[in-house]
Amino acid sequence: MFHRKKKNTVSTAYDPAKMRPALRCSICTGEQVAGFQRLDDGGFEEVMLIRNEADLRLFREQYNIVGSIEKIY
Repeated sequence: MFHRKKKNTVSTAYDPAKMRPALRCSICTGEQVAGFQRLDDGGFEEVMLIRNEADLRLFREQYNIVGSIEKIY
């Protein structure tokens, strides 16, 4: 009746020519949300909440992100 939602382990692609990975961080609460910032208008598309290093590692694995991820405050 109450089942946990299975995590998507399949790699999902994004277009690096149109978007870049970013972490949107709250100065007050420290909450971090991983997603992609559009290069044309600066809009942000949320993908997942980052609670710990394991969540960040999962985000990197899902989208094959290597290198640093910009933080947006």
